[in-house]
Amino acid sequence: MLKSDKMSPQLPKQFNHKEIEPKIYKMWEEKGLFMATRDPKKIPYTIVLPPPNASGRMHTGNVLMVAIEDLLIRWKRMKGYSALWLPGTDHAGFETQVTYERELKKQGKSRFDFDRETLYNNIWEFVQQNKGIIEDQLKKMGASVDWSRYTFTLDPHVIKTVHATFKKMHDDGLIYRDNYIVNFSPKDGTTFADLEVKTEERNDPFYYVRYPLLDRKDGEVEFVVCATVRPEPIFIDTHLAVNPSDESKKWLIGRQVSNPLTGATMNIIADSFVDPAFGTGVVKLTPAHDKNDFDVARRHNLPILTAIDMRGKVLNIPEAGELAGLYVTKARKKAVEILQAKGFIEKIDEKYVHGVSVSYKGGDIEPMVLPNWFVKVETLKKPALDAVLNGDITIYPKWREVTYTQWMEEMRDWPISRQVVWGIRIPVWYSAKENPELVVSFLSADGKVLNGTLGDLLKDHNFAEIKNGLQTLIAPKNAKYVISSEDPKLSDSTAEDFLPETDTFDTWFSSGQWPLVTLHYPDSEDFNYFYPTSVLETGWEIIRFWVSRMIMFGIYLTGKSPFKDVYLHGIVKALDGKKMSKSLGNVINPEEYQEQYGTDALRMGLISGTANGKDFAFPKDKVIAFRNFANKLWNMTRFMFMLEESSGVVVPEYSDVVLARGNDADRKIVGELHKLVGEIDTELEKYRFGEAGDKIYHFMWDSLAASYIEHIKDRQDKDVALSIFRYVFKNCLKLLHPFMPFVTEELWGYMKSDDEAELVVNEWPQV
Repeated sequence: MLKSDKMSPQLPKQFNHKEIEPKIYKMWEEKGLFMATRDPKKIPYTIVLPPPNASGRMHTGNVLMVAIEDLLIRWKRMKGYSALWLPGTDHAGFETQVTYERELKKQGKSRFDFDRETLYNNIWEFVQQNKGIIEDQLKKMGASVDWSRYTFTLDPHVIKTVHATFKKMHDDGLIYRDNYIVNFSPKDGTTFADLEVKTEERNDPFYYVRYPLLDRKDGEVEFVVCATVRPEPIFIDTHLAVNPSDESKKWLIGRQVSNPLTGATMNIIADSFVDPAFGTGVVKLTPAHDKNDFDVARRHNLPILTAIDMRGKVLNIPEAGELAGLYVTKARKKAVEILQAKGFIEKIDEKYVHGVSVSYKGGDIEPMVLPNWFVKVETLKKPALDAVLNGDITIYPKWREVTYTQWMEEMRDWPISRQVVWGIRIPVWYSAKENPELVVSFLSADGKVLNGTLGDLLKDHNFAEIKNGLQTLIAPKNAKYVISSEDPKLSDSTAEDFLPETDTFDTWFSSGQWPLVTLHYPDSEDFNYFYPTSVLETGWEIIRFWVSRMIMFGIYLTGKSPFKDVYLHGIVKALDGKKMSKSLGNVINPEEYQEQYGTDALRMGLISGTANGKDFAFPKDKVIAFRNFANKLWNMTRFMFMLEESSGVVVPEYSDVVLARGNDADRKIVGELHKLVGEIDTELEKYRFGEAGDKIYHFMWDSLAASYIEHIKDRQDKDVALSIFRYVFKNCLKLLHPFMPFVTEELWGYMKSDDEAELVVNEWPQV
């Protein structure tokens, strides 16, 4: 029997989310209610949190992700699974280093003021100061993650696993070095990540260059004209290209022209990257110094010839002629003079405005082909594709599957080198004795940045100075190397001196092993019990970058897919449906909505607002509606307490006997509840979160509050009516808890008996 008069005075008149949310989360944490156990009697259910940027803040997409994953883990926990939600944050490579360098700029400094190790340590301290922001946001969102199993992508055990994977792949013949195009600044002597490069609008001459057409037929033009702002590397142009759909240029496909600077024969090919409306509709290909041209060359197996060295000078090769040894700007003027003297300049547009790539430091970017580490994907991607095609992995919603399958079919070898300090360094070392041609940049003992080949630099500087001040190292494609996490000289006591590879792994290489490293693969008890994980929930836009890599690594390293299901949520857009952008001023700060309307309302509003993985506008009206719903729940509880107190009855525990004493309205509401439980389970099993949330909402508002409560007000058998209401309402709190955890846990605390567990670990309603 329950007497409620002792409870009624305890429930405040109004629901105050600002007071309740931190109190409830603290209680959950202190009681260790999120910690998963390896119980052989239970079925494991595991989710890995897609790691947010450790130095950033969560945006609306992250918040939706947390709301959905917390919903799933709370639901399975209550259903009796050993439910583990693994938290963590990502070092985020490029993005974090760029963020830190903005801070340096405010201090009048740059990364070139530091050697590599010092810069890394400085960024580490910066991240440690900021990553608590994400952890605090996760807690405020009510995330029931197991904090005792928290992982950062630069934790020692993560680095160890990533290094071991690289070594295994290398031994298996899946790693190789090849040339790849990067953003290189001759001025700064280093490469820049795409995020570090900006476009600057400039007015430059646009040269219309004539390429003599060979084997001309009667009536054909004498020259094929191509427009360019860069005539200086024409001497290593390999081909001309036209768009195959350009009817006016189709006749040129397969024909040949003469290189106007060298006289070499060049073929004309077709590729859809050519814009028929740009210039003359004919493009010259200089694959080593243009990213589009480089991609075309890879597609068509064209030669990739370098014209410019890392100092920004034309190479001293026979083809360069009079341009050899000149800096790019001078070489451009000289090339124009030569072309004009030969009659190969048709015209010059002096008013041409275009975008020029420059580094964030302001130095011009020279696209440059440099050695890069690659992963051979052919044998890795097939089993990863088959896993989805044969049903080992199911993608929700189904219509998103085509994005994955197309990508896996098209995927080419993966360049994994990144020229930044912040990240997991590729575990490779180069012998100074065997590799004098290494191109090195280092901070000298007197604070100057020096560049050159190692052999030349060692004439004036000792090895220790170069190694201690090392900033970047570029090894030729055929350089000799040793794979080791530690300096081979120190680990093997060799007499040779070694310099470390300064490239770091693409962040997708390390985060691609996220399900493994969070469970301490390969031999931990957690890994043996919780792997494979149950579902990977993330935004659809990273299915190619991240999801595909996790599946590839999981199958390659363990023989098993890393998860059974993949749920892809849509992108949350601005209130007007446009993409959020600082420049448009339409960025939504989720914390403001939490502060004003409460976390439960924000979570439920986002979940209810999403439609089966589609992009959607931020549903402010729904957030407000669910704030009102939270207040409704509060008032329903107060009404029940007041009715129990005013009636003075002793409310019996619900049972079939109590229901048998009731009327048709009682049996109807209980029947609807039991039906609802089955429907919610079905909807959640199919990842239809919005539908599930709407069904709970309408049942509690329409059937329970608007109808049944009105019915029991005038009942004479208040003990029966209140017993049934309590039963239905408490089970509704259970159903609603994964969606709105704070208000439901708070109300549960007032309603539960002394021997009942907290709602977060209580049993899911049984039908």
